[in-house]
Amino acid sequence: MSSPASRLASPIPTPQPIRILVVDDHPLIREGIAALVAGKKDLELVAEACSGSEGVEQFRKHRPDITLMDLQMPGMHGIDAIIAIREQAPEAAIIVLTTYSGDVQVRRALKAGAQAYLLKNLLHKDLLDTIRSVHAGRRTVSPDVAAVLADHLTDETLTDREVDVLHLIADGHANKEIAGRLSITEEAVKSRVKNILAKLQANDRTHAVMIAVKRGILVP
Repeated sequence: MSSPASRLASPIPTPQPIRILVVDDHPLIREGIAALVAGKKDLELVAEACSGSEGVEQFRKHRPDITLMDLQMPGMHGIDAIIAIREQAPEAAIIVLTTYSGDVQVRRALKAGAQAYLLKNLLHKDLLDTIRSVHAGRRTVSPDVAAVLADHLTDETLTDREVDVLHLIADGHANKEIAGRLSITEEAVKSRVKNILAKLQANDRTHAVMIAVKRGILVP
């Protein structure tokens, strides 16, 4: 049996650093995150990816503790990548990094399984604390994002069919063309456009598209 003195002399195990994967198609963002993490004893950047599909592959390969996920990337959208990662690892901890604060996109990301939603203009201020907070099991969103969610808490949601109509309006199609593409009557299209304008509190079709892009209903 070891003596009390020998037990006291036993070295204290060094905590393992939080292993991080960053998925973003902008090299400057990846470089900025690498610079923020560099030199932090409790953090380690283990892999980078420049697309959603590559992010899924790198997650499978490295199994990081935290994944930092952009949303707007060529090919696979960030939300689809979050879903794919969570399908293979339901416990995966994912932080969304984006320039988009639209309430609908925020809800989609959180529903897909993201634990945090951080705007890129706050990276230098909040990223490291957010990583540590999520690793400790807490959920977090930027205050500005929380305010946007609160502003639209009671808004009526567009139906899937209304979103289809809105997509075609954004592509410049007239009601008759929309009716043909969706195999519905022109009157049905007019009715859905009326509902869209009312739900989005838009003045006209162009205004409705602008609001939909801002809120993340339409992804640019």
